[in-house]
Amino acid sequence: MSGTALTESDLTLTEMAQTKMVELFQQVEDNIEGVRVFATPGGCSGVSFGMTFSDAINANDGILACEGFKVIVDDGTMQYLRGVEIDFVDRGDGNASFVFNNLQPVDGGGGCGTCGSSQGGGCG
Repeated sequence: MSGTALTESDLTLTEMAQTKMVELFQQVEDNIEGVRVFATPGGCSGVSFGMTFSDAINANDGILACEGFKVIVDDGTMQYLRGVEIDFVDRGDGNASFVFNNLQPVDGGGGCGTCGSSQGGGCG
């Protein structure tokens, strides 16, 4: 395994997010190394985030080892995620999702005023 260890000062997951991750990892193939968090341009903070299962850990990845799963973040994405909390929110109406709290606006990003909502965008 390559990569470097991340700590809770880098990235945290709420208890709800950890519970959901464990549940999801029980449903995937054994060759999955972890869930990769990635960044793409756009979104409220100037960057949007997504997650996907990954079967590889690269040398430039940071790894947050949790009980039953790993969160993998490449160093390019980590610059936007430092200090972020990942939560899982189930609104009870079939609209459940992971949300990223404490996101900091990226220079040149749209800012919170343009997204119309701080919920799920991590603004504020």
